[in-house]
Amino acid sequence: MPAIHLPAPLPDFLVTPIQAEHEIELKPSANARALVVTGGFAVQESLLNSLPNLEIISVFGVGYDGVPISLCRQRGIRVTNTPDVLTEDVADIATALVLMTSRRLGEAERHARAGSWVQGAFPLAHALRGKTAGILGLGHIGKAVAHRLLAHGMKIAYHGRRPQPVEYHYCGSLIELAETSDFLVVACPGGDETRHLINAGVLRALGAGGTLINIARGSVVDEGALIQALQTGVIRGAGLDVFENEPHIPAQLTACVNTVLLPHVGSATHETRRAMAQLVVENLSAHFAGKPLITPVC
Repeated sequence: MPAIHLPAPLPDFLVTPIQAEHEIELKPSANARALVVTGGFAVQESLLNSLPNLEIISVFGVGYDGVPISLCRQRGIRVTNTPDVLTEDVADIATALVLMTSRRLGEAERHARAGSWVQGAFPLAHALRGKTAGILGLGHIGKAVAHRLLAHGMKIAYHGRRPQPVEYHYCGSLIELAETSDFLVVACPGGDETRHLINAGVLRALGAGGTLINIARGSVVDEGALIQALQTGVIRGAGLDVFENEPHIPAQLTACVNTVLLPHVGSATHETRRAMAQLVVENLSAHFAGKPLITPVC
């Protein structure tokens, strides 16, 4: 059986089917022909060097920004991920964050739980209808988010590398998108090309009535600039499912009452995680059977 290196813990529902067809190795060795990692795992060059016979990296996640793609291409290492199967769940979380920040639902829940309602009604919040959601990255997830937010009576704008054949308003720059948006939804890939794409200038363009929503990668947002913008009223609020240094969230950010913070639960449902696991297994099986990969990255 082909040997698979697992450098970090994975859920049993992924390990069990891998173990049924492959030999699992927890330490790097020359025997390993495949590497399975989570989307947030950083694959260092030193790890690749310790796996001289590596043929394929299968990422348990849609994001593969932790994988050195150029180095993999040089060595002829195939890379796969698990796109599409998590689209709907991640889009649900993006929609939930828009609702929670606009209607201040996290604050309202804490108000009710603390018994503060008897002291007075909770302050008014903001409706979604008529507001504009600006989506950075109109891929599968971005489109699914747009579809959901349209149902709430919102207008949709977007920015990406090029206009798409959709009815939504295309903004030629990220600054223009931020200026247009009441809610700026980050749905683009992570990696060096998008690192700190959301910076102080973009947040100023979003403005005092704007809210930032991030369900992409924490690296896309300059967390220091975001904290300052939240503290000084440059923007109204933020809803975040991802952070720069997960699982650590800066104390300054958790102290901001105008935020909703989630522990990266975008794809965290039984149904989606099992579908992701199945896709990992199918990609490995296809590779070792000499068949085309199901979801190749390179």
